[in-house]
Amino acid sequence: MNISDITKFLADYDGEPLAFMEVCGTHTAAISENAIPSLLSDRIRLISGPGCPVCVTVSGYIDRLCQLALEPDTCVVTFGDMIRVPGSEMALRDVTSQGGRVKMVYSPFEIIKLAKENSDTVFVFAAVGFETTTPIYAVLMEKIIASGLKNIKLLTALKTMPPVIDALCCNGCKADGFIAPGNVSVITGANAFKAAAEKYGKPFVVSGFSGEELLASIYALVKLKGQGRVLNLYKSAVTDEGNEKAQRLVAKYFEPCDAGWRGMGTIKNSGMALKEEYSLYDAGSRMLFADSMKNKGCCCGEVITGARSPRECPLFSKVCTPEAPCGACMVSSEGACFHYFINNRN
Repeated sequence: MNISDITKFLADYDGEPLAFMEVCGTHTAAISENAIPSLLSDRIRLISGPGCPVCVTVSGYIDRLCQLALEPDTCVVTFGDMIRVPGSEMALRDVTSQGGRVKMVYSPFEIIKLAKENSDTVFVFAAVGFETTTPIYAVLMEKIIASGLKNIKLLTALKTMPPVIDALCCNGCKADGFIAPGNVSVITGANAFKAAAEKYGKPFVVSGFSGEELLASIYALVKLKGQGRVLNLYKSAVTDEGNEKAQRLVAKYFEPCDAGWRGMGTIKNSGMALKEEYSLYDAGSRMLFADSMKNKGCCCGEVITGARSPRECPLFSKVCTPEAPCGACMVSSEGACFHYFINNRN
């Protein structure tokens, strides 16, 4: 079928109600920016899942970063969106007014230059991300060790996608199928989702990021309803087995660990932490950080798991906006609340 036929099919669909979950923050952004929901029948619903790494990071992790930033001769290094994520009491941006040190960078490799030029300061990088990002931190470890620097540490909140999808399905996720994360699949391979597809009898379609690719993926999910299959529609970048070189590099420095997810609690073996032999470079990543938001009205946890739409949160657009976010889903440019707000997504 061509894209015109696919678009017409999806707009005219009058079968049983279907809900599909995208589990990639970049897909969430692309769905909103391409106004995909407006092209679908009202019997096809899209749900944003736990695909934004900033959004799934628990408040206790932010609290730990704030503590580190306030320690003498210590500076937390991070990307811009992490500075605004609220912890249980404050965000990193609030720490500087109390004498804490926080440095925003555009690349994690900037920390090496900072450490060389300031040998009396310990620099802690807030290493947050999914399988797509973890190889970058493995490369960073290579460079840190090669440089001989001892004043760099990582505080990791690195997550893996298959365990959280399994947890969603175990806990009654009502999605009839999943738009599998294209970026993650480049590293893991499409087969990473085969076990969940077969176990729960739900289709997974690995998708690219253009409007046409997303519509084709949604069409495929409708056709595959009830089938425990993985279909790769992003073959220009994704293979069945993934990037084995990147996988080996990650395995050199990191190993699976239990990890906390905002709104989902601790999920076994869903995180990646530095191996014990590299503990010199770890700022306490294996701590099971709590998730206790000060603002009890925030529904980020329910939004991330698909239990609520952002618009069903009582704070959405009233108290919580991109300029004054109450939760991580409104902070991140990949967050569901952010995109529901700026693109009027339904």
